[in-house]
This record gives sequence, C-alpha cells and structure tokens, in this order.
Amino acid sequence: MSEHTHKQFDAEMDSIRAGVLAMGGLVETQLSRAIEILKDGDDQGAMDRIGAVEREINAAQVDMDQLCSQIIAKRQPAAIDLRMILTVTKIVNDLERIGDEVKKIAYKAAQTRDASRLQQVRHFTATRAAGQAGAMLQLALDAFARLDPVAATEVIDHDKEIDAAFAGMLRQLISYMMEDPRTISAALEIVFVAKSIERVGDHTKNIAEAVVQLVKGTDVRHASVAEIRAEVAKE
Repeated sequence: MSEHTHKQFDAEMDSIRAGVLAMGGLVETQLSRAIEILKDGDDQGAMDRIGAVEREINAAQVDMDQLCSQIIAKRQPAAIDLRMILTVTKIVNDLERIGDEVKKIAYKAAQTRDASRLQQVRHFTATRAAGQAGAMLQLALDAFARLDPVAATEVIDHDKEIDAAFAGMLRQLISYMMEDPRTISAALEIVFVAKSIERVGDHTKNIAEAVVQLVKGTDVRHASVAEIRAEVAKE
C-alpha cells in the first residue's frame, strides 16, 4: 500500500469512527427530548423535532453501512481494521434501534399526559430511569471514542440498574391497575414506556460489549460481568 493510499485509508477509518459519535450525538439529543416530554407532557414542537431527528438517524445508519461496505470492498482490510469496521456496523445498528425506542417513549408519554393518578410513575420513576439510560449511553459512546474496555465493562454492569428500574415500574403500575381499573389503559401505555427504556439499556449494553470485543478480540455477548472483567484484565 502506497503512502498516499495509506493516508486515504486512515482518513476513511477516522471518518467511520467520527460517524458513530455523530450518530450517537443525535440519539442522545433524542433521548433528552423524550425525557422532557415525560416531565412536561405533550409538546407538538418537541414531537416534530423528534420525528425529524429520527429520520436523520435512519439516514446516518444507511450512510455508515454504505461507507463501511465501500471500505471493505476497496481496501480489503484485515485484523484490527476489519474488526473496527464490523464493530461500527454493529454499533450503528444498535444506535438506530435506540432511536426507535426513544421515539416510542416520546409518543407514549404524550398519550398519557392526562393520566393524573400515574404522574408519580411517569414524571419521576420513568424519567429517572430514562436519565440513567441516557447516562449509560453517554458512557458507552465515550468508551468507544477512547477504545476503553474498562469503561465499557462499567456500562455493562450498569444495565442491571435499568432492569431493576423496569421491574420496579411494573410493580407500581400493577398496583395502580389493581386498585383502580380505570387506570388500566394509561398504565399499559406507561408499561410500553418502561419497556422501551429497558430496551435502550439493552442496546447500550450491546454497544459496550462491542467495544470490549473490538479492543480485546473476544466475543463477550453472553459472558457475565465478572467474566468480562477478567477478560479485560488480561494482558
């Protein structure tokens, strides 16, 4: 590979790494807006912006997949470079799926704005859980930017907190439905919000696992946190 070609290849690899972080930034913005709708109720302007940015996220996924395919076809990368490209395709898929879940959170939150008896669950419990998921996503993207498997492992460990929040919301909502059947319809909508928050956590965990695999070369998707820590600690 000539020096010129090598520089072009480096620039292409830099562009896909930057593309992941730019797409991640869009998703983080979406989640912040969804949290505001959970807190404050229906805001048509916010809903319109969420719809517009979701289209940007979808377009970014297509662009990134095409760029990765072009690099593979033109450069025939090997070893760590190929692993980076394959990791990028995994991460952008999870980011797009997070965007889908965030849109669901926003729309379901808007539909339940008048459910006065459920405001505690929606405004506080769900909002706090969504904030935790957003912090997790930020840490996962930072771990990717720094290629930091230790930080990625911490993200994976945090997923249990999102799962616990989901279980807690279900218990609260079931109690409301049992006490007052009139809350069932709205409570079920908030169940969908809770499930989407839990799925955001799952996809963020996938991103963190991809970072560990990228750096260490080991597939850790079905490993325990303790096993992942041991793998990351290896020289």
